[in-house]
Formats: sequence, C-alpha cells, structure tokens
Amino acid sequence: MLARQPGLLACIVLILAVLVVFCIFPVIRLFVATLTNEAGRLDLSNIRHIMEATNFFHSLGNSMLLGVTVAALSTLTGYVFAFAVTRTEMPGKRFFDFMATMPILSPPFVISLAMILLFGRSGIITKNLMHIRNNNVYGFGSLVIVQTLALFPLAYLNLKGMLESIDGSVEDASRSLGASRWKVFSSVTLPLSAPGIFSSLLIVFAKSISDFGNPQVLAGNFSVLSVDAYMQITGLYNLKTGAFMALSILLPAMLAFFIQKYWVARKSFVTVTGKPVGSIRLIHEKKIVAPLFCVCLLVSVFTLMLYGTVIWVSLVKTWGVDMSLALKNYEFVFKRGKDAIGDTLTLALIATPITALLGLIISFLLVRKKFPGKKLMEAASMIPFAVPGIALGIGYILSFNTRPLLLTGTPVIIVAALVFRTLSVGVEAGSNSLRAVDPSIEEASAVLGANNLTTFRRVSLPLMRSALFSGLLNAFVRSMTSVSAVIFLVSVNWNLLTVSIMSEIEGSRLGVASAYCVVLMGIVVIALLLMRLGLDGKPSRGRRRRETHE
Repeated sequence: MLARQPGLLACIVLILAVLVVFCIFPVIRLFVATLTNEAGRLDLSNIRHIMEATNFFHSLGNSMLLGVTVAALSTLTGYVFAFAVTRTEMPGKRFFDFMATMPILSPPFVISLAMILLFGRSGIITKNLMHIRNNNVYGFGSLVIVQTLALFPLAYLNLKGMLESIDGSVEDASRSLGASRWKVFSSVTLPLSAPGIFSSLLIVFAKSISDFGNPQVLAGNFSVLSVDAYMQITGLYNLKTGAFMALSILLPAMLAFFIQKYWVARKSFVTVTGKPVGSIRLIHEKKIVAPLFCVCLLVSVFTLMLYGTVIWVSLVKTWGVDMSLALKNYEFVFKRGKDAIGDTLTLALIATPITALLGLIISFLLVRKKFPGKKLMEAASMIPFAVPGIALGIGYILSFNTRPLLLTGTPVIIVAALVFRTLSVGVEAGSNSLRAVDPSIEEASAVLGANNLTTFRRVSLPLMRSALFSGLLNAFVRSMTSVSAVIFLVSVNWNLLTVSIMSEIEGSRLGVASAYCVVLMGIVVIALLLMRLGLDGKPSRGRRRRETHE
C-alpha cells in the first residue's frame, strides 16, 4: 500500500526522522552524558561523586514531598470546582470556570511574583497592613500555595470532563432508592470519578516536580532538583551534574505520565451502557451549595488579588520607595525590552502553526493509517511533553551543540523546543476529533479519485477544525509562557520575555518584572481573541442550510 503511495510514504519517513532527532535523541543524549565519561565509556563514578558531594538526596526528597503535597491539594481544589460547576446550581458558574483556567494563560511564576509583592519583606499585606517587617515568604509553604494555584486548573479541566461524562441517571437511581446526597456522592459519584482523580494526581505530580519557574523565584533555602540542575550548569558550569539531576526529575515524571496515559486513562469504570436517559439533576440544597460557593469564591478572590497586585505594582514608580502611579516601568519595557517582545512574538508565531499542523498530520496518520513504526511515532510525539522542561533543555544543549546538528545560538533550536514540547497536546486533540468521525466520509473521497493530500486538506482538516483551534491556542500560550525548556537555549541574538522576567526578578526589579508580566499576558489574551474570531466565526446562512440538510 505504501509502495503505491510514495507521497504518504515520504510523509511518514520524514515525520519519523524529525521525531527521532528532536524527541528521542535528546533524551538518549541525556542518559549517555550521565552514564559515560569523556572517553565515551560507561562510568558510574560521577554519579557516586554527585551523591556524596552534593545535597542530591535532600533535594530529591524535597521535590517528591512538594510534588505529592501539591498533587493532593490541586486535585482536591480542582474536584471542588469541577463538582460545583457540573453538579450544583451554584451562582456564578461562568465566572468560576474562567477563574479555574486563568492561571494557564500566564507564565508559571506570575503567582510567585505576586506572593513576594504581597507577603515579602516589603509586602503590601505583611509590612503595610500587618506591620510585620522582614517577613520570610520563601520556602516550602509558599511554594505549595503557589504551585497549587498554578496547577489546579489541570486537575479541574480533567475532572470537569470526567464528571460531565458520568450518566446522571445512575445518581438519580440512587436518590430514588432513598440514598442521601452524601451517600450518592460517596458510593456513586466519587467511585466513578476515580479515573479522573488518579489521572489528575499523576499529571499534577509530574508537573510539580518538574516545575522550574516557581521554585527558582520562591524556593529560598528549600532546595529542589530542578533549580539545583539549573545552578549546576549556569553557576558551576558542571553539565554532567546538571544532566544527572535533570535525569533524576525525568524518571519519576515520565513514569507518572505514562502510568496516567496507558493505565489510568484506559481503565474502564463504566457501569451503564447506552445514552443517558435524562439530564443531570443539579443539587440545589443551600447546605451543600453554600460551602462549595465559599471555597470557590475564596480561591477566586485570592487569585484575582494576586494578579491584581502584579498589575498595580507594574504602575508604581519604585516599589517600596515611591508608590505613586506612573508608566515608568512600561517605558522601560517597551524601550529596553522591545527586542525580547519582538523575539518572543516572532518565535511563537513561527512555532504555533507548525505545532498545530504537525499535530493534526500525526493524529491523521495514527488514527486513519496503518504503517510500520506507528507505535514509535505515537511514543516519540509524547516524550517531550512527559519530559520535564529543564531536562529537555539540557538534552537539546547536549544534542545540538556540535556539527552536523549545530543549532545552539540559533532561533531554530528555540522553535524546535517550543514545537515538540507542545506537540503531544495537538496530536491528542486531533486524534479525539478524528475518532468521532466516520471513516466512510474519507473513504468516499478516495473512491471519487482524491489522493491522500486532497482528502486530508478537503475532508479531514475541516472536520478537525475544533482540534486545530485547540492546538493553535495551546501552542501559542505555551510558546509565550515557556521558561524551563528554553532558559538554556536563549542567546544574545534571541531572547524571550519569560527569561527577561526571571532576570528582573533575580535583580529585585519587581516593578519592571510586573510590567513584563502584564505585557505578556496582554499579548496572550489579544492573540487568543484574534484566533477565536478567525477560526470560530459563525457559518454563513447558506452554509448553515447545507450543514442542516446534510
């Protein structure tokens, strides 16, 4: 079949080659650099030296503790939001749904910056309101709060979809048999939510232990492996030690990701087949709705306070000294930081369509075609998403720092990191979209004489319109807000906004850092609105008639 379709064969070979080079090879190089010496021979003495001469085990324990704590709290918070939105008559559902997803649209360390501004040594609350001087906001407790607020949207989106898919008639049947609300929840809703809960725990755990931005800003004396790996490379110029520490993050993160992907997500908890017999009866009792509303409101108000603080501080002349309002920080950003803004936009606009289109092509091949290397293509497209950003960045340094793949210092290596870091999400969205479409529609196109390219362009691609928008949206947001995967890849000629923000925070120029954050979030929101207008417009009257007729 492939011999008769050379275009399809060339596409498969090219995509496999690209995935091997940019997704698999950097991870292999990370392992090789850790386990071999300069002569290229197996040597474990370096690992033994790292374990003895550094605080590796202490940082590893801290990372695991942080990951488990944040996973539990984020999943609990996400479940409360998801249950309140999908199962109750709580007022303000749209507002809470927006607040539960807002942290995804901002850089991961914006909340950390706000914590310092509110509760730090010159904090608005600690110094000005509570008159507490030199308050130490850094450490485990603040990290838990910040990561929980930053990562609970992942659990919320996962659990919301799970709760919406549960047949409401199962809960109605339990109620009709006399079960109380608590009995229905504990014996029906919660057990059926188990896949989403376990999946959320694993996803948040993997993201928490691999997070770099928040610990770099807020960890203080609470050492974690992601920051230690960064310091080993940039501070001590010890690439091997940094690679080993990144590898130590990679293994549990990838293990959690693949358990979630291949075990939890595929376990069936379905007890009733067929279509739901009726809509879900929403809970209206005040004794249930009121506490859920209070929790959601508290989290939302605190989140708004954090983001509002960043916006306010960006308008202050000199934080802690002159609190009068001015545009001084924005003048600095648009004068000194215009290159970083331009570079970030340019690289994101290049990476976004490549990510979305490549994701759709791969999903089309995986769902609709049979060919040798299919499992390899699927696994390779997922690896960069499962790999912690700090590990991927080190892997790219090791892989593309010598000829013939000398990409270090060029925009190509940054675009590659942005594309393949996000590719898995586009592949998953496209695959889910295609599985909902009858293959006979594409087969009809082939019967009428259309080749693979025409069928994909004229039939499959329009059917995956929602997946295309999802891929574009996710790719652009991640490209604009990424920091851990690209912090090692920026150069004098190509800088990014997130890296500039990190530099300003490290230099205690919090007003300028806040202005950078506001500009970045503003660009993301404007771009998302433009994409929605461009891809989500209403069809014309004639088109609606044809769709209705079909």
